[in-house]
Amino acid sequence: MQDLVLGIDVGATGMKGGLVDVEKGEMVSDRFKILTPRPANPANMAKVIGEIVDHFKYKGVVGCGFPSIIKNGVAFSAANIDQSWIGTDVSKTFSKISGCEMVVCNDADVAGMAEMSFGRGKGENGLVMIITIGTGLGSAVFMDGKLVPNTELGHLKFKDSIAEKYCAGSTRKKLDMSYEDWGKRFNEYLIHIEHLFSPDLIILGGGTSKKFDQYAHTISISTPVEPAKMRNNAGIIGAAVLAQKKASIAKLM
Repeated sequence: MQDLVLGIDVGATGMKGGLVDVEKGEMVSDRFKILTPRPANPANMAKVIGEIVDHFKYKGVVGCGFPSIIKNGVAFSAANIDQSWIGTDVSKTFSKISGCEMVVCNDADVAGMAEMSFGRGKGENGLVMIITIGTGLGSAVFMDGKLVPNTELGHLKFKDSIAEKYCAGSTRKKLDMSYEDWGKRFNEYLIHIEHLFSPDLIILGGGTSKKFDQYAHTISISTPVEPAKMRNNAGIIGAAVLAQKKASIAKLM
């Protein structure tokens, strides 16, 4: 089984990849990033996937985190990408252009997988929630270390809209909010999450987690809330680890 696996993290802003030592959960190459094309439709995004694979001259199974509800490789939502993705088999679309077997899962789920395997969530039982804060709000939910896929808690109905419209990282930038003021908004969302799910631990990932010390004091819930350890490479690492696991299972069957 290969120890170095290519992981790709597809976001609304950028598409980035890197080679991962899946045993150690570490990047072993520089991260290669290309801006997400506009429109972010299957043809344009598949071309970028091919460019990332070619950049690493890679052959083998590839893991990919994708910003959509993913079931058996097919996209069932398209919040921050083109609507033409809905109903499209993402795995087949990316496999065709890259020439590699592609294992595609929800982007927050793969980031959560990295955090639970190698980061702050390692060894944690009970209900652990990872909230990724970026262009949108992603979520990964684990019960006793097992993933509950495609939770998409950033799309919860909230404040006459959905949560990510109210307190995603992009909203802070759009409204030119300080981290203090944005943190108060985000805390309202966390209060809602705590009320609905009573989690044992909430881990914050995504780009905004790097500024945790600037808004930590605004968080008032009783559930422990901590920044992720894996940071911006979580999506790449988690995607690679998940791909390697699925490839291993397939060989045993």
